[in-house]
Amino acid sequence: MIREQIKSKLVEAMKAKNDKMTGTLRLINAAIKDKDIEARPKGITEIDDSAILSLLQSMIKQRKESIDMYQKGGRMDLAENEQAEIDVIQMFLPKQMSDEEVTSAIKTIIEETRATSIKDMGKVMGVLKSKYAGQLDMGKASTLIKGLLG
Repeated sequence: MIREQIKSKLVEAMKAKNDKMTGTLRLINAAIKDKDIEARPKGITEIDDSAILSLLQSMIKQRKESIDMYQKGGRMDLAENEQAEIDVIQMFLPKQMSDEEVTSAIKTIIEETRATSIKDMGKVMGVLKSKYAGQLDMGKASTLIKGLLG
């Protein structure tokens, strides 16, 4: 589904001669194809939407890191380009959860999985990723889980 949305947006961007959006959408397609190829030895021909959401989030994270470096280096032009790419990528992500919603979801999952210590963190992260893929920053969630279980 997300794959089709990206393809249709790419066609729209190409028809509109929107070079920046076209370039970003092509980057996304290339990253998805790379993941498809990585999954082939496992018997998977195409990655699913949750894997695509995870990929899109990691692409955003990479760009945010680049923006930080460019800003420190005084290259605002490059930082703006990265932000423009983030804006395009975010079009395909579901609405992001607020900090309160994330905390509430984590507490619920901890109760459901009966997690009691940091050893259970992987179990909680697994459920969190499957239920809320693309809706929250897993790095922040990891920190919250450690705080709640530690």
